[in-house]
Amino acid sequence: MLGFFTTVLILVVVLGVFAWVGLAVGRDRDLEEFAVARNSQNALGLGLSFFASGVGAWILFAAPEVGASTGLAGVVGYAVAITVPLIGLVLVGRRLRSLVPEGHNLIEFVRLRYGRAMHVYVLGISMLYMLVALSAELTAVGAVLGRLSVVDPRLGIAAVAIITALYTAWGGLRASIHTDRWQSWMLFPLLILVGAILFSGLSRGVTPIDPALFIVNVAGVEAALTLVVAVTATTLFHNGYWQRVWAARDQRALTGGAIIGALTRFPVVLAAGMAGLLAAAYGVSLGVPAVPFFALLGSAPPWVLAAVLILTLALVASTVDTLQNGLAAVAVTHVPAMGLTGGRIATIVFTAIPALVAFQGFSVLRLFLIADLFCAATIVPTLLGLWHRSTTAGAVSGALAGLAAAVGYGFVVGGSLPAAVAIATFSDGLALPPFLAALSASAAVTILVSLAAQRSTDLTSLNAQVVALPPPPGAPSTTDEMPEITR
Repeated sequence: MLGFFTTVLILVVVLGVFAWVGLAVGRDRDLEEFAVARNSQNALGLGLSFFASGVGAWILFAAPEVGASTGLAGVVGYAVAITVPLIGLVLVGRRLRSLVPEGHNLIEFVRLRYGRAMHVYVLGISMLYMLVALSAELTAVGAVLGRLSVVDPRLGIAAVAIITALYTAWGGLRASIHTDRWQSWMLFPLLILVGAILFSGLSRGVTPIDPALFIVNVAGVEAALTLVVAVTATTLFHNGYWQRVWAARDQRALTGGAIIGALTRFPVVLAAGMAGLLAAAYGVSLGVPAVPFFALLGSAPPWVLAAVLILTLALVASTVDTLQNGLAAVAVTHVPAMGLTGGRIATIVFTAIPALVAFQGFSVLRLFLIADLFCAATIVPTLLGLWHRSTTAGAVSGALAGLAAAVGYGFVVGGSLPAAVAIATFSDGLALPPFLAALSASAAVTILVSLAAQRSTDLTSLNAQVVALPPPPGAPSTTDEMPEITR
């Protein structure tokens, strides 16, 4: 275990560096800078940001556990699941940028395309998911501190929440992206170092006691497909990623950034999953609940624990600041009258609530899965807004039909309404059928209801309806392209 002084020193130094980097970008001049930093980022900057904001502390818990429980198929599936959303983001994002170049996020597109009812529904789902994700990341840093250090986990939670909220409230999206770059360059060597230590502990020339984990089976494939569906659906409702679509300098930068993000995410998640798989295969005691990554640390020396703590802080800060600014940006784009001051206050409020949840140390896995299902039932109707025949009635009925289908599947399998609700809310953990039911029903109903209306929408007219974010009184507008941040 790390001592009090060592732990506090690491927290002060690492978070102090992040604060310095984030504050160095300067204060935002208007809401456009705060919310989208429009046309300001090149491919490398976006790619590093996609990487850092996509691999949070969850890779120390979820990916190894999936590897230990589902084997090789689950490991590969998780690595694929974390890269597929970036492909979808590029395909959809390029189209959205061409239709609404003055836009800000997917939620705004839903309002322009479908009107108030669908907009409020999607807004609620997106905000719920991001708040849960923020709670999960802050909970994770507390869990790591509890395993590695004698320090009260709440101190680490508060420190991460305060420092990230400080520089994100000050510099908005630009601060988040700029710190992502630094955190990425920190993460690469730390991940290699920690990975080498973990894998070297297993390379003793012994035969695995459970070689079945290396065999691809039906259960593993099902787990892999479930992860792909769940992660893709939720990622596309993460406003932090949509901000970066409009922050890209141009379409080429967006595509290049997504490719860099995918190529860096895949091996990291694959390695994290393999650590759990190897721990289970070689008979390492995983603990209750299973935490393969930390089980592999065993009696590691203090310098290894210090490296893991620094790695955790970099992982958590990069995802937390993305979520903080994503949540605040939703608020200011929907209520521009809040102004920059309101956006900064929103950043603090949207951080304080998840931090209080994280103090309790709850498991947020089931709430995550429920949010995943809502996202899966809504993502197809939302994206079908790019189809000129899609209608509001079709989208709303499709989203509701997706949820009804998930519960209906549970009723057929469970035989009663309580059993159906339990299955649809994943009381027994992750399962593929509710997701498939939600996806297929929502798609079918949206298409059929829309076709029945025999209407067509001119998508090229949407950009004219975008409400521009006003500059602060007396400040110049910054709607022109911004220079790339090079500091």
